[in-house]
Amino acid sequence: MPDDQPDLEHVRDALREHDAQPEPRMSHGPTDLEDGVTVIALDRDGEERFQPLRRSLGVSSFGMNLVRLRPRQRGRIHRHERQEEVYLVLEGTLTLELEGEASELVAGQLARVAPGIRRRLANRGDALLLVLALGGAGAHEGRDGRAFTDWDDHEGGAPQEIPLPPDLPEP
Repeated sequence: MPDDQPDLEHVRDALREHDAQPEPRMSHGPTDLEDGVTVIALDRDGEERFQPLRRSLGVSSFGMNLVRLRPRQRGRIHRHERQEEVYLVLEGTLTLELEGEASELVAGQLARVAPGIRRRLANRGDALLLVLALGGAGAHEGRDGRAFTDWDDHEGGAPQEIPLPPDLPEP
């Protein structure tokens, strides 16, 4: 290994060990929901920069984390070989640096970053920054949804073929 390249194998080992550990269930919502449904709460005030969500929810097809950056904090410059990521700003202002060029995103804005592009997330503001980070590497399978006219309809149809129901009545 050349002298100018850091030895990151210990970091990779630590990440693999972390991923192998079961995440605690953090259910803070209804506990009597249907099998196959998991509810957890975002921990806005957590001490760590990341709240891992994927395993807590039982998600197996993409990654999901809450990123918390306090004022003046920033993450590492990083990229992914196969995974694309989407960052959804929930609160605060995200400075998203892409290959050294900075852009700002505010609450409600999203950015998709392709694999191979180096990026860094930073909070240049004076308030807490909350970002939902979603990542995946597999091809999208297309529409597989079924819609139903009511709870007694068990066959359903393609969502675009089922009319929207009437809105709820005023209280």
